[in-house]
Amino acid sequence: MTTPGGFATVGYNTGRTALWFSRFAFRAARTSFSVMPNDIPFARELDFEYGVIQEVAPMIRRVVARNPSAFTLHGTGTYVIGKGNVAVVDPGPMIGEHVEALLDALRGETVTHILVTHTHIDHSPACAPVKAAVSAKTYGYGPHGSGKYERGEQVEEGGDMDFVPDVAIRHGDVIEGDGWSVEAVHTPGHTSNHICFALREENVLFSGDHVMGWSTSIISPPDGDMADYMASLRLLMEREEDVRYWPTHGPAIERPQSFVRGFIGHRRMREQQITKHLGEGVETISAMVPLMYRDIDARLYGAAARSVFAHMIHMVETGRVAHEGELAVDARYRLT
Repeated sequence: MTTPGGFATVGYNTGRTALWFSRFAFRAARTSFSVMPNDIPFARELDFEYGVIQEVAPMIRRVVARNPSAFTLHGTGTYVIGKGNVAVVDPGPMIGEHVEALLDALRGETVTHILVTHTHIDHSPACAPVKAAVSAKTYGYGPHGSGKYERGEQVEEGGDMDFVPDVAIRHGDVIEGDGWSVEAVHTPGHTSNHICFALREENVLFSGDHVMGWSTSIISPPDGDMADYMASLRLLMEREEDVRYWPTHGPAIERPQSFVRGFIGHRRMREQQITKHLGEGVETISAMVPLMYRDIDARLYGAAARSVFAHMIHMVETGRVAHEGELAVDARYRLT
């Protein structure tokens, strides 16, 4: 459908987006969001030692992988739930040192479950060697992009395309172990197959990359979806029973409801910026990004454009913005 002046109001070229969003762009996009909004109380400090398992709560231990970067902070935190018969949450990247450290730390115990929040390459690839060593089943929403495939949409490469869970779980499913139980909380947005896990015995949530304590999350189409992300944030606002979040990167999040409220406010602020610039006649994302992200290195503008594009898709779908030609990162936009 088009409007006078040739602006379309629905549909976008997934294939074109997928081609643009290469693995390099994926990594750069996540890097950009170490730039932190001023109104959210981010924290980056973490007391840890690579390769050493640490008890962080009565039922929770953590081993941090040596993959520090601008998009993983100190590295991927692999969690262990319980003692004796345990669950592993997000085995992490395919780094032999990390896999060995995890398996050595659990020597004498039995891994009964392997839980995966989502299929980015710093979270799920180590499932394969861990599963081979312990013979436990893997649990996750589905393969990379599965939340979109269910709706007949394609996604970009760049995730862990090899992972397929032994047990596909859905929102509200409860996984029970020896003295512990977790509830699956489907939180699409960062990826369409993102799952958080609520440990009911401690009233805490393993939040993966959906909510992190050191940075906002990248939402990059087509698998990343801003409408889904905002709905998932609102879902977490309703979960008042979760008193602490354990993200895969960085420290725990205390008072998580206030944190999530700040994330929602930040995304609304970005949409207000977009509306303002469109009203001033700025029609392209490339022209808008330097105005919206004044404090970041210009080398990260391409990454920031992915986030603006996610917002733009959401605003098109809700009838607030129209576009000329294909709905793409390089399209021209205007207010409806």
